[in-house]
Amino acid sequence: MAKKKKYYVVWVGVNPGIYDSWDACNLQIKGYPAAKYKSFKSKEEAEAAYSGHFSESIKHKAKSKQRIEDLEFSEEIIWDSISVDAACSGNPGKMEYRGVNTKNKDEIFHQGPFEQGTNNVGEFLALVHVLAYLKQNNNDEMMIYSDSRIAMGWVAKKKSKTKLKKTSKNIILFKMIERAEKWLQSNHYNNKILKWETKRWGEIPADFGRK
Repeated sequence: MAKKKKYYVVWVGVNPGIYDSWDACNLQIKGYPAAKYKSFKSKEEAEAAYSGHFSESIKHKAKSKQRIEDLEFSEEIIWDSISVDAACSGNPGKMEYRGVNTKNKDEIFHQGPFEQGTNNVGEFLALVHVLAYLKQNNNDEMMIYSDSRIAMGWVAKKKSKTKLKKTSKNIILFKMIERAEKWLQSNHYNNKILKWETKRWGEIPADFGRK
C-alpha cells in the first residue's frame, strides 16, 4: 500500500515554510535551536496552520515525548547549568539525591539511598553538594536549578529546618546535614540557584521519574 503523502509546516527553522517531504523538512530543523514544526495530512491543513501561530497547532500533550529543548519556552531555560533533585519513598523513607547536566541529563553525582530521610533533606543536601562541587572545580559562574523552594530557603539561611527525627538508622544523614550547614557558614559562593518552573517546563532534568 502506498504511503499517504504528508505536508510539513516549519514555523521556526532555517527557512520557515511548507514542505512536501520529511527530508526537505528535516533540512530546515535539524540542529536548529527550538525548531517548531508539525506534519499534516493535507496541503490545505498545512496552509491553514502555517498562517497561524505554532502554539495553535502544537499541543503540549506529552512533554516526555518531545525534547524539552524543542518546546517554545526553551529560550527561558539556561541550558549551561546543573539541575538537582531528590527522591524519597515514604516520609520518612529511603531517600537519594543527584545532580545532572541540565541539557543532556548526564549524571554528575548521585548519593544514596539513605534510610529514613525526607525529600526536603535530600534537596538541601543536593544543593550544598553541587555548590561544593563547583567551588572545588573553581566554577563560580555555573547556574543551578532546583524545584524546591524550601531547600533553596534553607541554603539561603545556611540552616536546615527539617523536622525529621534522629534515629539509629539515619544518623549518617544528620551528620551530612551538619557538614552541609558548616560548609555554607564557612564558604562564599557566587553561583546563582534558580527555581525550576515545573508547571511550565515539566519535571526538572534531575527528576528520578518515580511520580
